[in-house]
Amino acid sequence: MILLQSHSRFLLDNLLNRLQNIEKAVEADYHWAEFDDVRYHIQVTMKNPHILLLSVSLPTPPPETVFLGGLPSGAIEAIKAAYGAVVQILDPPRDGFNLTLKLNLTKLPPDEEYKHALLVKIASVREVVLGAPLRGILKKLVSRTVASNTVGLVALVHRPNESFFLIPQADKVTIIFPMRFKDSIDIVLATSFLQEFVEARRTAGLNTAPPCLWSPTPPLELKEAPAEALSANAGFVTFVIFPRHVEGKKLDRTVCSLSTFHAYVSYHVKCSEGFMHTRMRRRVESLIEALDRAKPGMENAKNAAQSRSFKRLSLREARTNSN
Repeated sequence: MILLQSHSRFLLDNLLNRLQNIEKAVEADYHWAEFDDVRYHIQVTMKNPHILLLSVSLPTPPPETVFLGGLPSGAIEAIKAAYGAVVQILDPPRDGFNLTLKLNLTKLPPDEEYKHALLVKIASVREVVLGAPLRGILKKLVSRTVASNTVGLVALVHRPNESFFLIPQADKVTIIFPMRFKDSIDIVLATSFLQEFVEARRTAGLNTAPPCLWSPTPPLELKEAPAEALSANAGFVTFVIFPRHVEGKKLDRTVCSLSTFHAYVSYHVKCSEGFMHTRMRRRVESLIEALDRAKPGMENAKNAAQSRSFKRLSLREARTNSN
């Protein structure tokens, strides 16, 4: 199975291209959208070619989630900690966006390896912002404590008007994803995929992975959640995260995997659907060929064509025959 990258590939390519051509006064104005309805806007002017404005629009939060100033809790602190003096937060952001960052390319570090790592981090702004509250809760898990403002059920946005839920405890964090899909075929494939996903966790090589459960009905941990937030048509997936899963560098990988879990499932569902369509087309083509071979007279016509012989005529013989 393929794990999705945390950064936006298109954003990273544009940052690298802008850095390589920083001396050229070329304007840039790009709009694009990526999974989970996250929209981006890049703008560079000829007057200040070393200044890049990056605006981000986040998914519409459902009522049960908490947004402060249009951003998840802890997002501002996470941006400052991740980018330092290279990035400045503009207040207010551009119209239609939740966040606008001002990136000064001349303040990037001279070391090439560190510079590239920082650009990848900037291209991962979606994970930095949306994953900020999740990262804060999992950091507390390392020290085996629970923040006073995260007691009980915590709802975090991850798709438009959809949330997933966390139950923080001192020794573990339970994370529950209500899985929703619009297409009826996607619902069937996702349900089958998630059931196999849970079964794969039981193999010997994945003993240290977080425990994973799937159920068609809401788990008991969601009894305090609003009813409209529990309308899942592909069941509920539960992960239990222990301190060993977030120690050291594992924290970044865990936050990325959980933040993109629904997109990860959607990606594999679409890949499965495309694979089955390809197999069906090949099967139909082979059946059509078999039917063509079974038509009456086809074999006789083929044999007659093979039994014919041709004689090469000289130029004189050809003229004689034509006369």
